[in-house]
Amino acid sequence: MTSRVVYKGELRTEAVHIKSGQIIITDAPPDNQGKGEAFSPTDLLATSLASCMLTIMGISARDRSIPIEGTILEITKHMASDPRRVAAIDITVIMPDYAYSSHEKKILEAAARTCPVSFSLHPDLKQNIIFIWKDSIE
Repeated sequence: MTSRVVYKGELRTEAVHIKSGQIIITDAPPDNQGKGEAFSPTDLLATSLASCMLTIMGISARDRSIPIEGTILEITKHMASDPRRVAAIDITVIMPDYAYSSHEKKILEAAARTCPVSFSLHPDLKQNIIFIWKDSIE
């Protein structure tokens, strides 16, 4: 078993990761009758994509001794209706101030775009990914 989720009432859930015991609370968002006091399930979907991207980038970077510590991903989720669903996820990848070569950039961008969560999402869900390189060499 990976996790267990319990309904706590008032559109709130508590998810427990079985192996670690870590807990995630979710609330329905205000635009869907909720309080919005925690991540919504669809927020977690968008955030999961970003976390997965960074993890795969981290593996590629570690294997090649490319520094990526301090990389920041900013996520915006766009909802659609009829049926209600996540229609698009915008992710801005802000790389640290380092002189990345064009080869290193290609490696890291390819890693980010090939994470398992990305491949698991429906093709109709638009994944808009932008990289910001603060300093680079060619």
